Amino acid sequence: MNELKPRIHDETSGLDYVLVGDYYVPAIELPESDDRPIGKWGRMHRAYLEEANLILLNHLIMTGKLHTYLANLNEQAQNRYRLIIKQMTDAEGVDEDLKRRSQWEWIKAMNGIVSRADEIIRSEIINA
Repeated sequence: MNELKPRIHDETSGLDYVLVGDYYVPAIELPESDDRPIGKWGRMHRAYLEEANLILLNHLIMTGKLHTYLANLNEQAQNRYRLIIKQMTDAEGVDEDLKRRSQWEWIKAMNGIVSRADEIIRSEIINA
């Protein structure tokens, strides 16, 4: 009978496997500590990956890059979200003067802008 190698490397997946008993188990190491939060947008994208792209999600988990990927996506989405809100408030004249004159009108306008910005981020970044 052939002697099994104690460690093998799979070129297609890029993973190393260690012999444990009669089975090869993926040699997964914990990734470097990344203290950045994945936030609202990162959690939403992970849920999207679970539904729409399980292969990518599993690859990111197996390579230890999921947290970094989601943290980067969250930062990108937050920056884009802020930019969209700023552009919309400037274009529609929703400013401190409106807030001083009529708080209810300002709240109504801001709620509409935030809702539209949220939908844009979902379509451009989260569900893409």
